[in-house]
Formats: sequence, C-alpha cells, structure tokens
Amino acid sequence: MFGKLFKRNREQVKLFYHTDIHSHILPGVDHGSQSIEQSLDMLEAELQMGIDRVVLTSHVTAMTFENTRESLMDAFLKLKDAVTDAGMEIDLYLSAEYRMDEYFDKEYAADHLMPFPGNYILLENSFQQELMNLDDLLFDMQVKGYKTILAHPERYTYYSRRRKRYEQLHNAGARFQVNILSFTGYFGEEARESALWFARHGMIDYLGSDMHNVKHAHIIMDYINSKEWKKLGPEIASTVKNDMIIP
Repeated sequence: MFGKLFKRNREQVKLFYHTDIHSHILPGVDHGSQSIEQSLDMLEAELQMGIDRVVLTSHVTAMTFENTRESLMDAFLKLKDAVTDAGMEIDLYLSAEYRMDEYFDKEYAADHLMPFPGNYILLENSFQQELMNLDDLLFDMQVKGYKTILAHPERYTYYSRRRKRYEQLHNAGARFQVNILSFTGYFGEEARESALWFARHGMIDYLGSDMHNVKHAHIIMDYINSKEWKKLGPEIASTVKNDMIIP
C-alpha cells in the first residue's frame, strides 16, 4: 500500500511549521491506524504537507484504550523500523493523548505518563462535560513540572456558550492545541466557529492534524490548498509554536 495512496505532488501546499504534535498514526493501539501500511501512508501525507517531525499521541482512555508505556513502546519500535526500511526521512516521538479520567488518575499517581520532550503533556477533556477538578489538576501538574496542553478545546461544545472559560484556562497556563480538521467543518459547525474564535483572539498555541486515517489526511491536504487557509494560515502563524516544542 505504501506509495500508492500518496504519490509525490509538487503542487501540494506546505504547512508553515514542521512538527505535528497530535496524531493517531501509531498502528493497532487505538481507533487510528490499524496497520503499519496505513501508518506509512499517513506519514507520507505528513511529509507532503511539510511535516518531518511527528509526535505519536495515541489515546490513553479508561475502558476503551487502556494503553501502557510498554504497549505503546512496542508499536513505536515496530513503526520506526518500518520507517527506516521505507527510507522515509521523518522523525518520530512517542507520547500519548491522555483522557482525564479514572485511568489517567491511576497512571498519573504511578508516574507512568509519557510526556513530549520538554515535559509537555497532551490532555483530553470529556466531550460531555468539563472535569470537575480540572483547575486543581492543571495546577498540580504544572507545579510538578508538566507543561499542559489541552487537546482540541474547540470540540468541547459546553465551552462554546461560555468562552470566558477558555480565557480563564489559558490565563492559568493551559496551552491550546486546535485541530486543522476543525476549520474544515469535519467536527461540525460549532467546532469550526470555536476554532475561528481562537484564531481571531490569538489563542492557538499549537495546531495538530489529529489524523486517524488516510481520509483525514486527504481532507487536511485539500484544506491547506484552499483560499481560506491561504488567508488564515499567515494570520495565526505568529502564535503557533509547534516547532518550538521539541528542541
């Protein structure tokens, strides 16, 4: 499969940064990539968009994806070997997207988290309601030296009607990672409007593909070739720090 879905396209627009900090490209560990072949095609898409450093942030979630350091590392090493065999010039980093739930509480208490280089950690809120002790947890993590990043806050619809909460969280030190897919309307109009609100208010600290499959790759590639992105990209470039997150 590798090389068939994503042939080199000289006309493909490149992103203005080179590091994707949110992806589900690690194979067989969540509802992202299901095989090495799919992962290689997704990485080829990243390369075409100008991305040559990818943080692999598989889900760590109670009940559904109770991944461990060991399970993720096993898949990571296999993918790295496949990337080397394929001759792909792309750097991979292993971390996770941590849903703040009872399984996270257990892993956090046991000091089992796998942060990015620089001690950044990608956190996911529930899609139904905000974690009750979110402020206390973020403060505790920051005291312990973690740099907290809230994954795709535009997708938590309970914030869209009280956007002052976004400002409170951001002012308290939580960084925001917005999905490019949200700008396309893929997650609905409410998420799209919130993503654009972040752009207007200079509150996009990081962008992520949140790529789970090759369909997502095609949607992102089409979008960054659009007139909207050609206008939006330069407007948000000054706040986006993707390439600063890994030394």
